[in-house]
Amino acid sequence: MNEHEFAELAAGAALGALSPDDQQRYHAALVENPQWQRIADADAAVAAMLSDGVAPVAPSADIRSSLLARIAITPQNGEVYVDPASSAATSARESDSEEGDDQASTEPSHRAARGEEADVKAPARRLRVLFALAACLALLVGVGIGTVALNDYLNRPASVVALQEIQSADDAQQASVELADGGTATAHWSASVGEAVLVADGIASLPDDQDYELWFVRGDQPISAGVFEAQGGEATALLSGDMHEGDVIAVTVEQAGGSPDGTPTSTPIVAIPTA
Repeated sequence: MNEHEFAELAAGAALGALSPDDQQRYHAALVENPQWQRIADADAAVAAMLSDGVAPVAPSADIRSSLLARIAITPQNGEVYVDPASSAATSARESDSEEGDDQASTEPSHRAARGEEADVKAPARRLRVLFALAACLALLVGVGIGTVALNDYLNRPASVVALQEIQSADDAQQASVELADGGTATAHWSASVGEAVLVADGIASLPDDQDYELWFVRGDQPISAGVFEAQGGEATALLSGDMHEGDVIAVTVEQAGGSPDGTPTSTPIVAIPTA
């Protein structure tokens, strides 16, 4: 057996589709050629990846009864069961092939021998083709998953992008305060990045007619920095506008869309000094 023939058997072994004879040939070849273990390992890895990528499917309710019905009509003495629906078509094909068989019988016997060898190898080769197609499918699935991950990365919210840039900066700073209902609010900022992000955990959701509004409080002057919503008690909000050193980052509850006159209309629920 050469390496190519072993690779065909290895594919079938990985799929659990070898006949008992081929299974014996496969193990014997592996014992005689231990260097071919790499082929078996590679095929087994691909088969495992294929099985991991397929969601479990519950068997149909009638699978047990169908299996028992088939067993009941299947000979248990080693004979091959022939579907009656296909017996007529099989007989017709056999009649049509009689003339061809007579002609084939006059060909050299060594060609028949080669044909028998090809028939023996054909199932393994078909398995190899099937395995290759399955491996390609696994690769495409992997590429698809990678594409989804890349798409998610490229479409990150601006607040998440800014937060990552701030945390990667050498001058990144942060400060936290506790919220009245037990949550926390943390301001992240960086002078070199020029951005500030507020991350809130455990912050209450507001009714539809209200929004949280962000502020840069510069001295006595509040400067609106946009509005945000909390979902599931969490929020990551990018403050719009330029942050100056020493600003206080504040949050108030305002009407939907923000304060109508550009000044806070309620007491801040968050006030984080950055100096």
